[in-house]
Amino acid sequence: MEPRAKQALSPAQADLLRQLPSVDELLAQPRLLALASRVSRDLLLEVTRAALAGLRARITGAEERTVLTLAPAEIEAYITAEVERVLALSLQPVINATGVILHTNLGRAPLPSAVADHIRHAATHYSNLEYDLEAGARGKRDVHTSRLLERLTGAEAAIVVNNCAAAVLLSLAALAKGGEVLVSRGELIEIGDGFRIPEIMAESGAILREVGTTNRTRIEDYERAITDKTRLLLRVHPSNFQITGFTERPELRELAELGRRANLPVMEDLGSGCLVDLSASGVGEPVVRQSFEAGASLVAFSGDKLLGGPQAGVIAGHSALVARIRRYPLFRALRVDKLTIAALEATLGAYLRGALDEIPALRMIRMSPREIGQRAEQFLRALRPALPLAELEADIVAGTSLIGGGSTPAESLPTMLLRIASARHSAAKLEERLRRPPVGVSVIARVADDRLLLDLRTVFPDEEPALAAALAAALH
Repeated sequence: MEPRAKQALSPAQADLLRQLPSVDELLAQPRLLALASRVSRDLLLEVTRAALAGLRARITGAEERTVLTLAPAEIEAYITAEVERVLALSLQPVINATGVILHTNLGRAPLPSAVADHIRHAATHYSNLEYDLEAGARGKRDVHTSRLLERLTGAEAAIVVNNCAAAVLLSLAALAKGGEVLVSRGELIEIGDGFRIPEIMAESGAILREVGTTNRTRIEDYERAITDKTRLLLRVHPSNFQITGFTERPELRELAELGRRANLPVMEDLGSGCLVDLSASGVGEPVVRQSFEAGASLVAFSGDKLLGGPQAGVIAGHSALVARIRRYPLFRALRVDKLTIAALEATLGAYLRGALDEIPALRMIRMSPREIGQRAEQFLRALRPALPLAELEADIVAGTSLIGGGSTPAESLPTMLLRIASARHSAAKLEERLRRPPVGVSVIARVADDRLLLDLRTVFPDEEPALAAALAAALH
């Protein structure tokens, strides 16, 4: 086939191409000279060449009536902006005004402020991460968190990997690879982003043996399913869904007693990792210590849910089982780094001191609707002078907050919401203007019944001035 003939340029296109400055001419411009002093020359060259290539493509592919600005100063401004865009940090803080405390898309649990100092020192200095200062020899990184986890949960030993799914995967691989693991059909859950218990089990090399039915499983179902191939009894806490109605499943103590009789370990995937009783605040999640008191051999749970710390997966339980899991080769691939250890250690320290209000997630959970309502009233009073009142309806109404993060699916927390309607912008448009401001911090809010809803439960007090500025700008 004959190659397609090159399209001839019009006189106007040829003239535009002649107007394009060279790379060297552009790099000699004052703004780019200044930019070259603080960024990589390779990056500057790459962006400059790409900008010129883009202009050439537009000229040769455009209709003659297309107007292009080819002044070196204009191209220079574009290149500068593009370099800044490339260098800008993508991960940035946002204000969470949704009322969802453990918002998975917004980073789940915000860390205690004291954690930042511990992380900074661990990140910018050498540390005894794997060095035993007493013995003057190599140590284990687990010691920094295990002593705290053991004291807080009642476990004999504990190790940490990068999330709860990894904790389950590693435990199953180390203890049950090639053998059978018994799980109730009603506990074959799917966790965030499509990860399913049966798939995790398949990856571990363990063989899933379902017992009971979706809504009813009895201890006799487990007992009848035990064979010489059984390696583990697994109980999965359904933290992200609820089955109601005609349901039944054995108590953990019954499963633990069966495990003792059959000489089989019993592992509980507890998910959210609640270390203290939050029932007084309306949260009915089981506490980790209670699982060991009921006889569990192992418990796996998350660090960044109700524990209120960094993303991590904790494996706690009998020392012999934890030691077997730690020796398994996959552990090294899943272990956490020094920054996670520093964050988790500092968070657990707050629990030991009884300073629960230092942990943002717990402080938010424990806030009363009255306290949130008072904050909302003060916030609205301070904000009114900056608002276009003739075009605005704003009031405070009762509503609900959510725990989030795959925890307490059937529970919510009573709260007070700031509700806003604008004659100038729809609620959806207001939400977008808050989320995508031209300047300042992004605000994530809710929309219901064509009203913008802001829940100050998840807004830090020191964020309120920025929230007020963002809201005033969005409403104009």
